Amino acid sequence: MTGFAPNCTACPRLAGFLADCRAARPDYFGRPVPPFGAAEPELLIVGLAPGYHGANRSGRPFTGDYAGVLLYQTLHEFGYASRPESVAADDGLELIGCRITNAVKCVPPENKPTPDEIRRCNGFLQAELAGLPKQAAVLALGNIAHGAVLRALGLKLKDHPFGHAAVHALPDGRRLYDSYHCSRYNTQTRRLTPAMFRAVFERIRKDRKEA
Repeated sequence: MTGFAPNCTACPRLAGFLADCRAARPDYFGRPVPPFGAAEPELLIVGLAPGYHGANRSGRPFTGDYAGVLLYQTLHEFGYASRPESVAADDGLELIGCRITNAVKCVPPENKPTPDEIRRCNGFLQAELAGLPKQAAVLALGNIAHGAVLRALGLKLKDHPFGHAAVHALPDGRRLYDSYHCSRYNTQTRRLTPAMFRAVFERIRKDRKEA
């Protein structure tokens, strides 16, 4: 399996939801959302799934909705993005040494993929991880993305429990970093603050310098 299939319809519920979206909103991207960024990144960021009015509309992960605001600001601050805002797939923004993907490539109803849909899409993430450079780090945004990464690597959740700012040494020598998802709910309730998010990237940068 490759890291992305632009015409995938393996999940009937998601395929039907996307078909309804294309009929109701022909100006939306309305298809599985491809990964975005460097072909051989030093950092792979894994989110949950496209937002209906965000990536599902724009065709680029974390673009066009609130969840991407903190992410792209932070990526720009740490040199991973050419600008601090991602507003459209054709806005000229480039990622530098970084790629963003999702555990589930299609927008799910109410932003909630089922466990079966997460499992069915996991092969694409597995291929993405297998194709990473050996020195690449992986950042999981939220518990579901964290679990999807572990599943793709054949690892058990009990051996690598999710926790904000947790760092997991993987058997292949890479590191998996965790952060709360940069969703509107998490940032507005201050469960995740800009300083907390920035600290995760500081740790990634520190570890890379020491490697």
